[in-house]
Amino acid sequence: MPPSISAFQAAYISIEVLIALVSVPGNVLVIWAVKVNQALRDATFCFIVSLAVADVAVGALVIPLAILINIGPQTYFHTCLMVACPVLILTQSSILALLAIAVDRYLRVKIPLRYKTVVTPRRAAVAIAGCWILSFVVGLTPMFGWNNLSEVEQAWAANGSVGEPEIKCEFEKVISMEYMVYFNFFVWVLPPLLLMVLIYLEVFYLIRKQLNKKVSASSGDPQKYYGKELKIAKSLALILFLFALSWLPLHILNCITLFCPSCHKPSILIYIAIFLTHGNSAMNPIVYAFRIQKFRVTFLKIWNDHFRCQPAPPVDEDLPEERPDD
Repeated sequence: MPPSISAFQAAYISIEVLIALVSVPGNVLVIWAVKVNQALRDATFCFIVSLAVADVAVGALVIPLAILINIGPQTYFHTCLMVACPVLILTQSSILALLAIAVDRYLRVKIPLRYKTVVTPRRAAVAIAGCWILSFVVGLTPMFGWNNLSEVEQAWAANGSVGEPEIKCEFEKVISMEYMVYFNFFVWVLPPLLLMVLIYLEVFYLIRKQLNKKVSASSGDPQKYYGKELKIAKSLALILFLFALSWLPLHILNCITLFCPSCHKPSILIYIAIFLTHGNSAMNPIVYAFRIQKFRVTFLKIWNDHFRCQPAPPVDEDLPEERPDD
């Protein structure tokens, strides 16, 4: 008999499905835009595509698996563990991609004249590969032994059962809270968050410093360049806020679970915290891609060519490099 679903669970599943229906098409559109527009194929957009790939996987894979875990089917321990780990891998990849984009934006402001020689497509590809490798290492750590198998086996043996334990598949039954708090949060979530805070503060400082200078007549107009970068920095600040808003509630609840096991956590708070983390994947195309003119023009071309059957004018591949909305 399939497990019963409570009203809270039904609401949670509906919200998760809605997030997936926004996240997957939005991020697929980002990848599609880079494919059809040569002007989007530089180091910056490599990071954005990596983030979009992770976010597509969050919507197409992580959310269905999260719903499955939330329902709690009866499975073997390691089967449940295999269902839980992709959630950790792909959400970690999204975090690292956000950090890579923040560093990339910092370098644009810090070394504008040498940026294209320092941040080459080859180096960007190496950075992306490193982010994914780290994500797999972090996400698969529970498969290598840092999990709740010993506790489950003790309870299984106490009931006189033999063989691999069969459990109701739930995230906290197989994933150790020590791993989630001490390793995942304190090492792989909180430090990137704090690092992004420092990066954004430095970006604003550098931009303000440049905007306060007199315009030099020997070169182009630095005021115009840094004015554009200020608008981009505002987008970075928004990403920082959304990142913290999306991820901190769930990790705070994990800390409560570990440090105060007797504390009661309302189910609705847990559900809200979970879909906030997944919802971050739906926010990224809006905050990043939709604020870049090259993307907007390419999105319009894709819409007209493939959905309205009304060809749009060719995309100008020499558009200004990045001009977010005013």
